[in-house]
Amino acid sequence: MFYNSIKEIMLDIWPSLLICCVISISLRITFLIKNKVKFVFYKEILMLGFIMYVIALFEVVTFQDVSWSSSNFILFKEMLRYEFGTKLFFKNVIGNMIMFIPFGFFTSYFLKFKKFYAIFFLTFLTSITIETTQLLIGRVFDIDDIFLNIIGGLIGYFIFKIIYRIKFLKNDVIYNIIISVVLILIILYLLGVFYV
Repeated sequence: MFYNSIKEIMLDIWPSLLICCVISISLRITFLIKNKVKFVFYKEILMLGFIMYVIALFEVVTFQDVSWSSSNFILFKEMLRYEFGTKLFFKNVIGNMIMFIPFGFFTSYFLKFKKFYAIFFLTFLTSITIETTQLLIGRVFDIDDIFLNIIGGLIGYFIFKIIYRIKFLKNDVIYNIIISVVLILIILYLLGVFYV
C-alpha cells in the first residue's frame, strides 16, 4: 500500500529531485572545498535528505488528487469515519502521521531544540500553511490532517531525542554506518526488493 504510493510519488518527482540534488551537491562540494570544511558523510546525506523530503512533501500536498473529499473544520470528524485497519485508514490517518515524522526528525537535528514545544509550533505552522494553501488552490482543508501532522512531527522529535541520548552513537563513524545502512534499505525498498 505505502510502497505503491511512494513509487507513484517518486515517478512524478524524479526530474525535480535530480535537478535539485545535482545543484545542491555541486554547491555543497564547492562550499566544502572553498572553505576547507571537513566532509562528514552522514551530515551531508541528512542535508540532502531534507531537501529531497521537502520536494516529496511539496508533491504530495499540492499535486495528489483528493477531489473525492470536502473541507473539514471539525476535529476528529474525518478520522473517525475511517474503519480501523482499512486502506483509507492507513492512507489518511497513519499516512498523515508518517508524512511528518521526517519533518520532526530533520528540524530537531538541524535546530537542536531541547523542548518539544518548538517542534510542535514549527510542525503546526508548516501544516496549517499546507492546509490553507491546499484550500486556496482548489483542494481541501482538513483540521484532522493538522492534528495528525503534529503527532508525526512530535514522533520525529522523540526519535531524534532517543538517538541523540544514546552515548555510544555520538561518533561520526557509527553515524556514517547507520546512515549507509538506512540508505541501502531505502534504495532496496524503492527498487521493490522488499516492501510493506
